[in-house]
Amino acid sequence: NDPVIYFEHKVLYPQKGPVPDGEYLTPLGKAEIRRTGKDVTIVAYSIMVQKCEEVAKQLEAEGIDVEIIDLLTLKPFDRKTIVESVKKTHRCVIAHEAVVIGGLGAEIAATIQNEAFYWLDAPIERVGAKNIPVPFSPVLEKYMAAQKEDIIQAIYRVLHKEG
Repeated sequence: NDPVIYFEHKVLYPQKGPVPDGEYLTPLGKAEIRRTGKDVTIVAYSIMVQKCEEVAKQLEAEGIDVEIIDLLTLKPFDRKTIVESVKKTHRCVIAHEAVVIGGLGAEIAATIQNEAFYWLDAPIERVGAKNIPVPFSPVLEKYMAAQKEDIIQAIYRVLHKEG
């Protein structure tokens, strides 16, 4: 009696990538550092990881070095990896598709606040969906979710840069 709920994002279905040979297990509660960096930590999961990787490539041209943490599991989430990364970069942006108010991002921000407050050089930024009902129109639904530009602006804010 140890139930597990698995969420998958339908936009990720056509995605292709390497798959390990043989049996492979993803340990619960262990995040993956998808990209190492020194200027800012981004914590994300699911489709937002892909958006954050695109943002990191774009900002690399500006000399901004982004570290990306893919949570992989939400409960439990990997507190240790997040806190160690924030202590290294001194800044954090949390990006997820849920609305910002009352979401997992708030819990992650509280963890950072409790365990890495004195290492922070800027307030934690959270990026998420707009706090509105989900539109029926697919075109409008797309713009309800956090966009790459929202992530970029959050990174600029924690770096105290004009954007």
